[in-house]
Amino acid sequence: MDDDKPSQKSTVRVPAMPADANAAGDIFGGWVMAQMDLAAGIHAAERAGGRVVTKAVREMAFERPVKVGDTVAVYTEVIGVGRTSMTLAVEAWAQRYLTHESLRVTRAEFIMVALDSEGRPTPVPVQN
Repeated sequence: MDDDKPSQKSTVRVPAMPADANAAGDIFGGWVMAQMDLAAGIHAAERAGGRVVTKAVREMAFERPVKVGDTVAVYTEVIGVGRTSMTLAVEAWAQRYLTHESLRVTRAEFIMVALDSEGRPTPVPVQN
């Protein structure tokens, strides 16, 4: 995927607020990662048709800062399905405050596991 625009499914969109920032106005990386985890969970739960949990996050590095006032959009794509798990490509983009400029902030792979009602791994349904 290039840096021009995302090609995945738009899953979450949220404004970055002052409470999510340090004294310099930069949004905490953990807040951005939490938005990515929410988006991965939404998409994976839709694909699994039920409950999912995050098992792992692979190699996340920040390319640009997110500032107070930016709108963070998270894009997801299922790139692999195992028996009970799914791998999603997840990207966070920042639309700069009061502009149309959007830049990728970070990306990572999230591994999500489908769970049954007892909290045990369960097979991910085959998709037609």
